[in-house]
Amino acid sequence: ESHDQSHHQHRPMWTLKGALLLGTAVSVACSAGWVPNHAHELVQTAKFLGSDGKGILAADESTGTIGKRFASIGVENNEANRQKYREMLFSTTKIEESISGVIMFEETLYQSTAEGVPFPELLHHKNIVPGIKVDTGVVEIPGTCGETATTGLDGLAKRCARYYQAGARFAKWRAVLRVDEKRGWPSSLAMQDNAWTLARYAAICQSEGLVPIVEPEILMDGPHSIEHCAMVTEKVLACVYKALADNRVLLEGTMLKPNMVCPGSEYSKPCSTEEMAYFTVQALRRGVPPAVPT
Repeated sequence: ESHDQSHHQHRPMWTLKGALLLGTAVSVACSAGWVPNHAHELVQTAKFLGSDGKGILAADESTGTIGKRFASIGVENNEANRQKYREMLFSTTKIEESISGVIMFEETLYQSTAEGVPFPELLHHKNIVPGIKVDTGVVEIPGTCGETATTGLDGLAKRCARYYQAGARFAKWRAVLRVDEKRGWPSSLAMQDNAWTLARYAAICQSEGLVPIVEPEILMDGPHSIEHCAMVTEKVLACVYKALADNRVLLEGTMLKPNMVCPGSEYSKPCSTEEMAYFTVQALRRGVPPAVPT
């Protein structure tokens, strides 16, 4: 009971601004048995993040990545400069008119403005949802000669609980799949491994109150056609949503970050934006359950 009360005290502002409880949708979606403690909040947050006309700001560059960007403009890569850069982004005038959520690196989640206001609190007051990157990178899957799996499940539940207490309400985890027709990539092993890991991540996040962004990214590298990319995308989506169902993930409390269906970067024939839009929408219609809000 004290655990639930603690979570209630940290409930973000946007859930108190007229969000619907959606009790029927949650009870139906969870009819298989397991119901996340934060089911209503998860559904509300997922719907808010997908608000019309708004997007999510990715400010989750690692220390190494942002160091490369700073180096290009002659700025030293230290915590003080990283704090100033993130504060500049988050305090932009009228940012809340275009941004519904911000993905942060762990360091940023615990930083504050120059006036001492924690970044999550600053975003809450702008009616922007704070989010957090939770994966720890990719490693090669043994026996695949180059295909990868994403790491970070160890200790994830405890980390998510801490992130929730710090003000985060959604999370990001990126799976990476490569296309190579000659090698048969992505292999069944890579698809199943990444799908299951995404599903475990999603279930763990929901158990601690965070909406999981499900991101099975199919890279553009290679000479494959758009038709082949469409086929691979549909197979990957089917595999991912089967794993999510097996892990009893509340789909109404998730978000999907898909790849665009397009030919490989080395494909010889031109492809129009209309074709890419057509194949992308077709893949999503075929592979994503209607319960997914965004």
